[in-house]
Amino acid sequence: EHHRAATPLELFFDLVSVIAIAAAAAGLHHSIIEAHAVQGIITFLMAFFAIWWAWMNFTWFASAYDNDDTLFRLLTIVIMGGSLTMAAGIGTMFKTGDLAMVAIGYVIMRVGMIALWLRAANNDRERRPTALAYALGIGIAQIYWVVFVFSQPLSPALTYGLFLVGVLVELAVPVFAERKAKTPWHRHHIIERYGLLNIIVLGETLLAGGLALQQIADGATSIAFVHIALSSLIIVFSMWWLYFSKEDHLNSTDLNRTLTWGYGHFVIYASGAAVGAGFAVLVDVIAGKSEISLLAGDYAVAIPVAFFMFGLWFVRDRFCLEGAARFVLPVFAVLVLLAPFTPFALEGIAAMTALSVVARSYLVGKNQPIASANA
Repeated sequence: EHHRAATPLELFFDLVSVIAIAAAAAGLHHSIIEAHAVQGIITFLMAFFAIWWAWMNFTWFASAYDNDDTLFRLLTIVIMGGSLTMAAGIGTMFKTGDLAMVAIGYVIMRVGMIALWLRAANNDRERRPTALAYALGIGIAQIYWVVFVFSQPLSPALTYGLFLVGVLVELAVPVFAERKAKTPWHRHHIIERYGLLNIIVLGETLLAGGLALQQIADGATSIAFVHIALSSLIIVFSMWWLYFSKEDHLNSTDLNRTLTWGYGHFVIYASGAAVGAGFAVLVDVIAGKSEISLLAGDYAVAIPVAFFMFGLWFVRDRFCLEGAARFVLPVFAVLVLLAPFTPFALEGIAAMTALSVVARSYLVGKNQPIASANA
């Protein structure tokens, strides 16, 4: 299809993913305010990988093979059921470290994907080796995860190490499968799908800003809640503006470039969701419901904002921009990390994020006449 767009079923699938993302962000929020930041961040990254990877695999498959018939819809519903199961277990995963429910939901989602890939192998003879490689690779990975879960409880270090091995196995599957014959995914559709998920994760920050205003509605008198709400609005719209710039996100179908862009979005999505958790932390700090300092709360926002900028530079700007414009986001990522040490703190983070939009737009516009003249 020349004008392939997101389908209602894909949007419905995203809605289910929202629940899991919100659960992961809430778990991170509560871990930080309880002064268990390191453990909370690790658990958040583990949970978010499962959410993102299952979403991403379905999205790329659907871009290539979504015929929207009854069987495709039914298998998609099975995968969505796995996502809901996974979301239900994220809270327990944060509280006790029990991975069972998350793993069950994840395996359900991935088994559904095996069925879809086998169906593609049966119908797309030209790319049959690729589809079978996907089905086999996903199947091997799921066996690993089942063994991993049944091996619990293990020491934290061993658990994290074995989880990382499983992640590497999962990441390797598309790398090997696509080298046999690339699946017929639709570039503009993939860009749209990734953008839609980015909007979802940015919604976590809007929700946190609403929590700050809710404190005022409930009778709180601190002006700091207004500062949090305004800063969250400035930051989330700046992040939105940076992501949805005029430059094409993925201007090549080269496999290595595609993998860099597709995999690199994990940083963008995870940090986008973590910004919302950071603002929720700040609300609790100001309300006196947290065991951490205000500086730590400011850094709960600054660090993910900086990573969001770095992620955008990694997947897009270093490929499509020239001159000083190429380095705007890394420079401002550093400035964002320094802002909490200034007297302005949160307002400084918001200012640096907004200024990154201004600086990038100005420098890109300044380079455009030169590019036109060269052309």
